[in-house]
Amino acid sequence: MTTSVRTPSQKKQDPPRRVPGWAKALIAVVVVLVVMFAGIRLSLLPGLRDLFGTETQDRTGPALLESIQDMSRYEAASGNFQVVVDLEKDAKFLPDAVRGTRTLYVGAGTVDAYVDLGKVGEKDVTVDDDRTTATIRLPHARLGTPALDPDRSYAVSKQRGLLDRLGDLFSGNPNSEQAVQKLAVRHIGDAAKESGLTTRAETNTTGMLKGLLRSLGFKEVRVSYGTR
Repeated sequence: MTTSVRTPSQKKQDPPRRVPGWAKALIAVVVVLVVMFAGIRLSLLPGLRDLFGTETQDRTGPALLESIQDMSRYEAASGNFQVVVDLEKDAKFLPDAVRGTRTLYVGAGTVDAYVDLGKVGEKDVTVDDDRTTATIRLPHARLGTPALDPDRSYAVSKQRGLLDRLGDLFSGNPNSEQAVQKLAVRHIGDAAKESGLTTRAETNTTGMLKGLLRSLGFKEVRVSYGTR
């Protein structure tokens, strides 16, 4: 009777074990985090930053003229404003470290106050027979749209949860500051309303008209504001 001996190479191999689906998902998340934090660390090293740096090229086409408007406004005053916007967005039932954002943004901009001279009609201007006294009635000064200055506006800090950071990796606009910019414009506009800028604009307009008409020979110039 012959007994055969099986060599180690002839041993029956066990079938490979399948990796559970939850394990694959966990591995994918870990890989993404490793790549993300590795990129941050590389960017902090000055030598590697120059080696893997990016080059900016402006491929913008020429600007197109859409319309032209004749302006009859006298820009009589302009105010410079600055506001610190603290915008926080939280998710229900999730801690801020997982889902949520908080942005601290310094917004700087200007608001102009103007008098619309185009609304002055023939009945709003009267001159006496001797042409020495002129009376002018103008509409009240109004505020223009706040203009945010991108050179003086900047984000101080941005705090984002883990899910928000992962979402930014696949977002087409990860550094969007549109929400805080809109808030900055709104707060600047509110501050302009309380600043007395329109009163200053009417005072400047009055001084301009008196100086202009007196140079034309008028001895007395009366300027008032409001509707008839």
